[in-house]
Amino acid sequence: MARFLQFAGLAIGLVGLMLQFAITMPASIAAGRTVLGSAVFYFSFFTILTNIGAVLVYLAALRDAKSGLLGLFAGARARGGVAVAIALVMIVYVTILAPLWQPEGLFLLCDVLLHYVTPILYLAWWLAAGADGSTRWSDIPYWVVYPVLYLIYALARAPIAGEVPYPFLDIATKGATSVALTSLMMTLLFLVLCVIAVVADHGISSFRKAARPN
Repeated sequence: MARFLQFAGLAIGLVGLMLQFAITMPASIAAGRTVLGSAVFYFSFFTILTNIGAVLVYLAALRDAKSGLLGLFAGARARGGVAVAIALVMIVYVTILAPLWQPEGLFLLCDVLLHYVTPILYLAWWLAAGADGSTRWSDIPYWVVYPVLYLIYALARAPIAGEVPYPFLDIATKGATSVALTSLMMTLLFLVLCVIAVVADHGISSFRKAARPN
């Protein structure tokens, strides 16, 4: 089952990312961005970056990577960190972003794949095979670096590009106080998910050990 989830997650993740790129680029260029600006726009979404991370974790596991780029995504810390981040992707989309727009056609398909299907598949795979009791409470500060750096990037890019990837980060429209409070709430939610991930990882590992025949 775990192997099936791994291959399914990898395949659907790649399809979703490539399809999203294929439809985003022409739409973005038509909106007035340059080719480079459109590529930067595509890679400026937390959803895209996190799904790329999930694909890299799958590839690292399949190749049993020990070094290089895939080696960075091979350990328990990377697996757990991506699990937390992709859970955040799904929760934020379902609760905040989904009601704000009604995508159609291929955009709807990509939304479903990258915000629902890939997070569910990755979390199912992680619980089935990726969670092995190796995560530590000391991993949480490393996991938090990713969303914090992303937030800094998104806010720093906003006045330069004149746009933000997500409406709740738009200081010009929402105001600095609203963006700060939303960012704080997102960070707290991420931290809660981190705690849940560590507890789940150790709980599942203990359950497996107890279930093994003596």
